[in-house]
Amino acid sequence: MTAQRSEDDRHISRVLEASIHLGLLFSLLAACFFIVRPFAPMIAWGIIIAVALNPAYRRLQRLLGGRGGLAAAICTLLLVAVLMVPVVLMTGSLVDGIHIVTTRVREGTAIIPPPPPRIEGWPLVGPPLKHVWDLAATNLSSAVQTFAPQIKAVLPRVLLASAGIGLAVLQWVASIIVAGFLLASAPSASRLTGLFACRLFGEKGSEFQELATATVRSVATGIIGVAFIQSFFAALGFLFAGLPGAGLWGLIFLLAAIVQLGGIVLIPAVIYMFAIATTGKAAIFLVWCIFVGTMDNLIKPLLLGRGVAVPLAVVFLGTIGGFIVMGTIGLFIGAVILSVGYKLFLAWLEKAPPTIAESPERNAPVRIGA
Repeated sequence: MTAQRSEDDRHISRVLEASIHLGLLFSLLAACFFIVRPFAPMIAWGIIIAVALNPAYRRLQRLLGGRGGLAAAICTLLLVAVLMVPVVLMTGSLVDGIHIVTTRVREGTAIIPPPPPRIEGWPLVGPPLKHVWDLAATNLSSAVQTFAPQIKAVLPRVLLASAGIGLAVLQWVASIIVAGFLLASAPSASRLTGLFACRLFGEKGSEFQELATATVRSVATGIIGVAFIQSFFAALGFLFAGLPGAGLWGLIFLLAAIVQLGGIVLIPAVIYMFAIATTGKAAIFLVWCIFVGTMDNLIKPLLLGRGVAVPLAVVFLGTIGGFIVMGTIGLFIGAVILSVGYKLFLAWLEKAPPTIAESPERNAPVRIGA
């Protein structure tokens, strides 16, 4: 009886000790999570950028004689420069707009020019648009009073969106810096991710690591890369057409193109050009916008899913579905999750037992009179 009680006490002691250890472990994990949580988007984007840029980084490293730190610094500076170009263009457009408004106020001229006469001939939208435009051009204060409720409803959202753009730019710069540090320590980072993948998936860890890497690069080139190409051509069209605020238009188009809505941004730009420019110039701008809006249908199938051992439909569905669920970062996370899930599903099917139709006993010849 005493031996049994002693055994029970030792068992209870081991259970209590294991519970305390698990509680401390979970407390440590929770503390780490809450500490890293504010930086999670920045780190995630840094990892995505580093994975997408790794092939270019390796080529640059070879050209520089194996100096990885210098290659990472050059990649970081180039990315920051690419990010800041549309921001500088947008800022310049805003400054020019403010300068024009202050000059017209000082000279006593109309802040908003009168509408072209041909607007009144547009079907459906022409007469009301001309009336609102005339009111704003002749009596801006009256127009502001007329649309005061709408302005009050929209203005906070505009200010919030402006602040959000500024914070997003800062986050992107920080993510690019994180990507530079990851590129500089690429071998050790690759080893750590390989060990983590093997812990999760066992002997197939290296295969899933390569799949995740290829999926991120595929989405980066097929979605982000195509969006940048479209934005470049769209910005050229905005600049040559003389569209006011071309930098702002280009930045808005880039954000919309990433979420597959770039063509919608071109519609108001085309309408505005038909309102202020000659018919020939507006028609040329319309043809250019059609070309820009449809070029992704030609380029995206060539880049999206390239080098990934899963069907293109899986990558595309994961990209769009991930964006709907998780936002912009879901473009990559959704594609990776769905691709890994698809490969796991195939592995599960391959290990399935043979069906009745495939059973050796069913296909064996029947012997009579054995």
